[in-house]
Amino acid sequence: MKSTRLDSRIEPLLREMAPQVLGAVVRRYRNFAASEDAVQEALIAAAAQWPRDGIPDNPRGWLLQVAQRRMIDVVRSEVARRDREAAVAAETPIVVAPALYGEPEVDPEDTLVLFFMCCHPALTSASAIALTLRAVGGLTTAEIAKAFLVPEATIAQRISRAKQAIKTSRVPFSMPDVDERAQRLSSVLHVLYLVFNEGYTTSSGAQLHRTDLSNEAIRLTRDVHKLLPENTEVAGLLALMLLTDARRAARAGPNGELITLDEQDRSLWDATAIAEGVALVSSALSRGSVGEYQLLAAIAAVHDEAARAEDTDWAQIHALYSVLMRMTDNPMVALNHAIAIAMVRGPEAGLELLKPLQEDERMRSSHRLDAVRAHLLERAGDRVAAEALYRAAATRTTSVPERNYLAMKAARLREIGS
Repeated sequence: MKSTRLDSRIEPLLREMAPQVLGAVVRRYRNFAASEDAVQEALIAAAAQWPRDGIPDNPRGWLLQVAQRRMIDVVRSEVARRDREAAVAAETPIVVAPALYGEPEVDPEDTLVLFFMCCHPALTSASAIALTLRAVGGLTTAEIAKAFLVPEATIAQRISRAKQAIKTSRVPFSMPDVDERAQRLSSVLHVLYLVFNEGYTTSSGAQLHRTDLSNEAIRLTRDVHKLLPENTEVAGLLALMLLTDARRAARAGPNGELITLDEQDRSLWDATAIAEGVALVSSALSRGSVGEYQLLAAIAAVHDEAARAEDTDWAQIHALYSVLMRMTDNPMVALNHAIAIAMVRGPEAGLELLKPLQEDERMRSSHRLDAVRAHLLERAGDRVAAEALYRAAATRTTSVPERNYLAMKAARLREIGS
């Protein structure tokens, strides 16, 4: 019998099992594309049958059996094809090879290997994101397409390209060596951060955030943290996600309108997530090497630990951004650094730091530079220039809540000036 309670158990169970089953199948059959298709079929079959028949006693074994049956069909088909070709060439009778039976073992390391494979540097970010969410996250192509508000065919094409790139690169299903592992881990964390950011503030559409995406990014990052508990940057990224996501309930009004950090009702923030995030980043920072995600998490912690907006320790945030600026040339970091400078030294100092960004090609397609300049000009008393920049920023964003907020800011300044 199908029930809400049963359904609520099935989805997270399938998500948890997906990479374990896929890793076991890929390790045995050495064919990533076919194995991934087979596991997706098994997940879809489980989603259809388990609500009706109940969760089996050994759900992972059930999924492995279904996926393996599909792979045996693939192997038989491939063997038969080769035998036919050989038979034609040698003019000998066709003999079909026996099926491969036996359940492959599950190795806890498989999930990490899958992460490294799906986030291979040879893949584009878009392809890596789609493949990671499907292969490691267990989402269907339709679910990924819905989350990113793009046609299902587009996501299918990205996944197909990613699989082809993996096949062409001949990436072995094994743990990379130490040097390559560091590079691959950087790609994994970058992909997870991109997924989280798209969920926390959607780049387009009517919704401010997509909780399904941000939750999935946090879940997958927790998985990586469990696999690499001593890695401080993994801990830093998880802390950053928790500390940022903790504010989600206060970010939107009753009609979905954007509420900025300084105007949020902080009693709505998730105290449990904040406590976990602070503990994670504090532990990571105390263990030596400091990375970008740890610093971003530390900045988020300073914001979250302020009881009121006016209690925010902007001097500490400025100091943290100053360190971060020496590690990266990310223009968004420079943008936030300018905001911190403005809060410590005044809006004019912040505006001065923004001038180089106006020539940065990477910022030309972003509305955020105009929005920040407008905010600082408003604080400096130049309402006319601020209004124009708010309007310019509103026309450039594809997020409806952000566009409405920026247009409202411009309208209010016009009212004050009239």
